[in-house]
Amino acid sequence: MAKAKTANNPLMDAIVGLCKRRGFIFQSSEIYGGYNGFFDFGPLGVELKKNIKDAWWRDMVHRRDDIEGLDSSIIMSPKIWVASGHVGGFSDPMVDCKASKMRYRADQLFYSPVVVDGNTIGYVSTLEDGDMEATAQAAAEKMKRKQGVQGELAPVALKEYTEADPSEYELIPSPATGEPGSLTAPRDFNLMFETKVGALSDSTATAYLRPETAQGIFSNYKNIVDTGRVKIPFGIAQIGKAFRNEITPRNFIFRSREFEQMEMEYFISPEADWKACHREWIDWCKNWLVSIGIPEEMLGEDVHPQEKLSHYSRGTTDITFQFPFGEQELWGVACRGDFDLTQHQEHSGKSMEIFDETTKSKYIPHVVEPALGVDRVLLAVLTAAYCEDEIDGEKRSLMKFHPRVAPYKVAVLPLLKNKPELVERARSLYDRLQRRYNVFWDASGAIGRRYRRMDEIGTPWCVTVDFDTVEKDGTVTLRDRDTTEQKRISEDELLAFLDEQL
Repeated sequence: MAKAKTANNPLMDAIVGLCKRRGFIFQSSEIYGGYNGFFDFGPLGVELKKNIKDAWWRDMVHRRDDIEGLDSSIIMSPKIWVASGHVGGFSDPMVDCKASKMRYRADQLFYSPVVVDGNTIGYVSTLEDGDMEATAQAAAEKMKRKQGVQGELAPVALKEYTEADPSEYELIPSPATGEPGSLTAPRDFNLMFETKVGALSDSTATAYLRPETAQGIFSNYKNIVDTGRVKIPFGIAQIGKAFRNEITPRNFIFRSREFEQMEMEYFISPEADWKACHREWIDWCKNWLVSIGIPEEMLGEDVHPQEKLSHYSRGTTDITFQFPFGEQELWGVACRGDFDLTQHQEHSGKSMEIFDETTKSKYIPHVVEPALGVDRVLLAVLTAAYCEDEIDGEKRSLMKFHPRVAPYKVAVLPLLKNKPELVERARSLYDRLQRRYNVFWDASGAIGRRYRRMDEIGTPWCVTVDFDTVEKDGTVTLRDRDTTEQKRISEDELLAFLDEQL
């Protein structure tokens, strides 16, 4: 899979700028200089995010007979995280630069020896980046010129810093300073946020902010089985906050420390064709992404090789997306086997077996898990929607949101705000539409400027009330965001059109 590009990306800069300018996303604690890895969602961002979650919940839970919903607590018994393996093994390899005090994930730091005619003349390093091979090769050529070495330069062969031999640590330069010898050896860094529960502050009060929502599903699995009248195969879905103390949060909201997940655990028989079930869920997930406006051609699949699978996984495929900084994971679909339920059965002493009415047998089911980050899919929606064009010689920025997720579905605009008859008629229509949809009211400024404002925040349609509305046939002007085409339409036709589209 392509590596992430992080620096000097015009598209990413444009998206981030629009998000701040129009009130989609703000840096958390901005008045105090910001807090790295945390973000706040403004008036438009919270609507877009809610619409994404609502669309997922409708399609995943309401429109399926085999999926139940759940909302588990953020803080759970620490025994859950011991059983799941998070306390002992939920970590990333970390490396520090002793000179600059910068901290990196070791698996996102790459290095290579610089070899000329078979002799190593030094090392180069680079951070994970879509162009890192070219960057490292250019650095190697610069080193060769600077040292005045003659001969043929071999192509760089980048490896993760985690693969470096300890004897190489003193030779690999820091990305921060370019000088060798300041990087520490990789060491594990647990990603869970600790907190204290209760009146005491000793070790018995230690708890954790959940790093994933899945364990809340597994720990409630028997409750759902006993109360939900479910039968194999079935799923449990959840939307909720998760927290990971990322070493290097980056790429805006792509990798942050507080985020939201939409996860579903689908329980199947151990004898079921898990590969076929896995494929069905991959296809379902891709089709759902397309249904909220993400172009199919921007999606891909990254099948994890057997040697890099998680210890619990029988097979994992990531649905990828072409972000501005490269192709990256958007939605992971993993076959977790019976690992989680077996662990919780062993640690809790409570049976996790289910009685299968079809086969008249008892067993611990296996699981297929489609897990999606809300913030990550929101960034994908922003990326896919962002567009620039030219209308009547004027450059226009617009967000081509699918109507399902657009923050506002329609804007109502009286042609002139100083004409009471126009404002009154427009307000009446606005109130009528507001009973069904999230509608925007805008009466200030030239009508063209108001259209541009709506285009930039992704409102699919604008409805203008003008003098023909109040003096002639009662029709209004319906304007399409993407094509800018306008047509006259009656109010009843407008409601029928919007019902069909939305």
